Amino acid sequence: MSIPLIQPNVQQCAAVSTSSSISHFPSSSFFRIIALGHSISSLKSVVCCLSQSNSQVAVVNGRTDTRVSGRNEIRLGLPSKGRMASDTLDLLKDCQLSVKQVNPRQYVAEIPQLSNLEVWFQRPKDIVRKLLFGDLDLGIVGFDTVSEYCQGNEDLILVHDALEYGDCCLSLAIPNYGIFENINSVRELAQMPQWKAEKPLRVATGFTYLGTKFMKENGLEHVTFSTADGALEAAPAMGIADAILDLVSSGTTLRENNLKEIEGGIVLESQTDLVASRKSLIQRKGALDASHDILERLEAHLRAIGQFTVTANMRGSSAGEVAERVLSQPSLSGLQGPTVSPVYCKRDGKVSPDYYAIVICVPKKASYKSVQQLRAIGGSGVLISPLTYIFDEETPRWRQLLSKLGL
Repeated sequence: MSIPLIQPNVQQCAAVSTSSSISHFPSSSFFRIIALGHSISSLKSVVCCLSQSNSQVAVVNGRTDTRVSGRNEIRLGLPSKGRMASDTLDLLKDCQLSVKQVNPRQYVAEIPQLSNLEVWFQRPKDIVRKLLFGDLDLGIVGFDTVSEYCQGNEDLILVHDALEYGDCCLSLAIPNYGIFENINSVRELAQMPQWKAEKPLRVATGFTYLGTKFMKENGLEHVTFSTADGALEAAPAMGIADAILDLVSSGTTLRENNLKEIEGGIVLESQTDLVASRKSLIQRKGALDASHDILERLEAHLRAIGQFTVTANMRGSSAGEVAERVLSQPSLSGLQGPTVSPVYCKRDGKVSPDYYAIVICVPKKASYKSVQQLRAIGGSGVLISPLTYIFDEETPRWRQLLSKLGL
């Protein structure tokens, strides 16, 4: 059955189930309800297409059908608050993609280096939701949030899955006292006789989708979840939960609240990702090009982090002979190999290459060792400088993205 779609100019999107009443909607809202049935009482699906960006969205039997709207701008969603927000802006700045926000109170900004692209500051979970609804085309958000709110929807694509910040684990934690004192694994937790249908394990979390899936996979049948945001560590001590399922970085907050992680209790490991709408990349003009530009800059910068350029002069009979000496030390091979070029000196009125310049790339932690090895084979005048970008002929993640899109 085909379902008509509308594009009203009201900034609201809602779906109503059979138990909902039409009176729940504001009288000023403009909406259309399409019912699969003969009467209001027999509603099985309801569509309410109300979107701030005129996206075309249909919710039918719990499934979302998103079609790219006619807007011309490419939209990038960024976290609006907190550590992830500041770290994201810093990363983009390091990639020469500084976000220009005229008014800090506004939710929209721009990146001058990327034409026809708008930046929208949103809560992380709203970035994922709006990617799925077609209101955003690209987003930077944690993998934990992607997994919880995407829920396996194949329209969301990981463009870059390792931006190297926002590292954490979604972990199950229990008290280290009382009935849990000797419980040290998920298997032992599942075998506790206390958990029954009438008295389930109570878990406080903001990740009910991932939590439900994890509990079933680990044999915990009798579990109930209470949703909460922030300060979950206090829930067991207050007696409103037996355990918590939350993001953990260092584990210090857990320990300070007499909680412990247990063996097998890590649901997933997370860091910040660049994600995109599959439909946008394929259908929206300019979206794929913008993704390529952002991805190239991210890859070049991230690859250069912790890498140093080492330059030294070395006497030798030829460039080949000098290269052999350098390559005799495996740690001096650089990215593809050393660059060796003549250094011309003028002696007795003649110009000749008495020295050869060596240029290699080494990890920062190995820089002093590299200096020692260069000296050992005749190097001198060693210079070390940090790298800003390392561009490949083509980033592997770009090829992977095109493969995912079938292009």
